Amino acid sequence: MKVIRNLPMLAEALKSLIPIRKIAVNIDRYHAAGEYEKEAEQICIAERNWGNQICSRFNIKLHVEGLEHIPQGPVVFVSNHQSYCDIPAIAAAIPGRGIDMGIGFVAKTELEKIPLYGRWIKRVRSVFIDRDDARSSLRAIEEGIQNLEKGFSMGIFPEGHRSKGDSMSEFKKGSLRLATKPGVPVVPITLSGTWKLYEAQGYLKSGEVSVYIHPAIETKDMPRKEASELASVVENIIRTKLLELQGK
Repeated sequence: MKVIRNLPMLAEALKSLIPIRKIAVNIDRYHAAGEYEKEAEQICIAERNWGNQICSRFNIKLHVEGLEHIPQGPVVFVSNHQSYCDIPAIAAAIPGRGIDMGIGFVAKTELEKIPLYGRWIKRVRSVFIDRDDARSSLRAIEEGIQNLEKGFSMGIFPEGHRSKGDSMSEFKKGSLRLATKPGVPVVPITLSGTWKLYEAQGYLKSGEVSVYIHPAIETKDMPRKEASELASVVENIIRTKLLELQGK
């Protein structure tokens, strides 16, 4: 029954890619030419349009706070992970909202196999990680660091899996090496309510989502001990706000 109920969702999700097909040509051209700034601008446009399409088609209302906390230049966005809807929520909330940057994500390798979407995930400078292969994970993080060094921002969900509810799991130690090694700022994001859009019922429905963007944390020249504890610090920041948003 859930498969049948999800068919309209899948059709609408695929339709959301149609308006950005022309942008794909620009992204690929600038990528091949090594024109990273122009490539980043096109990724920003594509993600903004796609995120807005998803939110509009499924009547998802976003409450966004803290855009002023995002610094200029490449950053690592770090968020809790409730739902498949987290990425479209972030895409609608951040790129193009006074922040001319797209965001590549650290994504599980299974997503690369999704028809059409897998190619788009890769196209926007995301990297795929095999959670069961330590070497693969290291390669993915190194690829993400290379993206940051070229001026692209990255997003990561250090829980490593969806909570599918209003709780949070511990952040994986070492996950923020993505930011500390190249010395770029970390921008924590608290998401609340995305799990109610899909995971609560097993099919996508309308609803409201809070996206709270916290002040950036500088990692350049951060002492090794602080860097090793950063995942725990960011987890606490995000968890505290999540509980506040939930009224707990």
